Amino acid sequence: MSLLTLTDAVTPPLIVHISAGSFAILSGAAALSVPKGARLHRVFGTVFFLSIMAMSLMGAYLAILIPQRATAVVGLFTFYFVATAWMTVKRREGTTGAFEIAACVFAFGAAAVLLVWGIMALTSPTGELDDIPPTPYWIAASFAAFVAVLDLKVLLQRGIAGAHRIARHLWRMCFALFFASSNFFLGQQKVMPVSIRGSKFLYLPEIIVLGLMIFWLLRVLFTKKFQNGSNTL
Repeated sequence: MSLLTLTDAVTPPLIVHISAGSFAILSGAAALSVPKGARLHRVFGTVFFLSIMAMSLMGAYLAILIPQRATAVVGLFTFYFVATAWMTVKRREGTTGAFEIAACVFAFGAAAVLLVWGIMALTSPTGELDDIPPTPYWIAASFAAFVAVLDLKVLLQRGIAGAHRIARHLWRMCFALFFASSNFFLGQQKVMPVSIRGSKFLYLPEIIVLGLMIFWLLRVLFTKKFQNGSNTL
């Protein structure tokens, strides 16, 4: 949900949120378009990492002030995805630490909170919580539980290595980019020209991100190059 649909006030934090999101989308698209693991990929990836952290934290902060619980969770989960993706390649193969434990706890906690919010929406007089019916909360809770289980698996097997390590980094970065793209192209239509508001073409960037994610995942997981430990496509 767009923060601009929740408030008409254009404040410095909102400007930072939108500006950082724009940098994140551009740098994320650039990172996807160059060879993975190459110097340019690392440069664009670093810009994406810093930009989307600023975007997601500022978005969560603004949503809490409004307040809009669902939007705050999206912001925090975007931060979670990019942080865990970054740490996956920074952490030495086959090792875990306090960060991975904290990330797993956060994901399970988010799943529990979203489940409760869904129940609150279901039992409320309007059948909604913050103008959202229970089903989206439960879908989000299921997704949070799924990624939490994946985090738990990494902890139980004492780390991740090889192609699966690269794949974990890849799909989590792509999901962060997907959230940023959705927030901009679908959530910020209020500031777009009237002629393109509601256009089906605004779904195209999100579809492209998911399509590229699938393409690279297949290449990472099912090519000998990555099975042999190569870091560049």
